[in-house]
Amino acid sequence: MKSITIVLVVTGGVLISLGLLLFFFEKIPWLGNLPGDIHIRGRNFSFHFPLMTGILLSVVLTILINIILKFLGK
Repeated sequence: MKSITIVLVVTGGVLISLGLLLFFFEKIPWLGNLPGDIHIRGRNFSFHFPLMTGILLSVVLTILINIILKFLGK
């Protein structure tokens, strides 16, 4: 049970750090504008779906979580 607590605390710390990073650097220029992100603009609407950004963030977070779990001995 202690290892789950450590993982949750570390994950929370990473999320807080990312949130502060995004807060202070209000807009990261490439985030949301990668090739593969879907932008549709109509006459009365616009639609934005950051597909490639979501995939990239998923891969990065998966790698980070696996590294953390390796250090914890799981």
